[in-house]
Amino acid sequence: MTNSNVRILVVDDEPPIRKLLRVGLGSQGYSVSEAPNAKVAIELMEQEKPDLVLLDLGLPGMGGHDLLRKWRDEGVDIPVVILSSRTDEAGIVNALELGADDYVTKPFGMNELVARIRVALRHKFQQQGEKPVFQSGDLSVDLVKRIVKVEGKEIKLSPKEYDILRILVQHAGKVLTHHFILKQIWGDSTDVQYLRVYVRQLRQKIEKTPDQPRYITTETGVGYRLRVE
Repeated sequence: MTNSNVRILVVDDEPPIRKLLRVGLGSQGYSVSEAPNAKVAIELMEQEKPDLVLLDLGLPGMGGHDLLRKWRDEGVDIPVVILSSRTDEAGIVNALELGADDYVTKPFGMNELVARIRVALRHKFQQQGEKPVFQSGDLSVDLVKRIVKVEGKEIKLSPKEYDILRILVQHAGKVLTHHFILKQIWGDSTDVQYLRVYVRQLRQKIEKTPDQPRYITTETGVGYRLRVE
């Protein structure tokens, strides 16, 4: 699917932000519709069936969280990328738990936003099933044989370390909340510090400089993201 075939719905109550996105995304070939509030967004969702939504959390009337919850409850499963203030970590986590696919914080760069959009769309349009081997830079993960290599050398991981890496690979490029990863691995409300210990151990094994990770990056106050190169 080319950019010209992708319809993006921008839901934001600030006219300057909508104009910025209309011009910036339009220059990338995307078709952009705008909604200043939830009411108009709901109407456009039904009329235009967009491929992706850019959603501001601080909407007047029905807020972004409630709008997202309504759509997900109704089975609307298109990608949603959140637009949020840099200090609203709790709001971002809540939105991701409600089913948002990713987020960018204001002020944001257009290149960063377009990268997030491409990742979200790639997850939507990719064929069902996992690729047998994931590759990013010098890191490769064979999801069938459960073999992890860095620079061609096999790395031995504990079962939990591998499980964490596998989930990050399955959602490569997307931010995953602490709670999501904990629930997938342990199935309960295990303490976040427990997860941090395993991620630290995992970085020690796959990163050249664990304190400055190339692959598993920290989204402060939110979770982790596996970078795709």
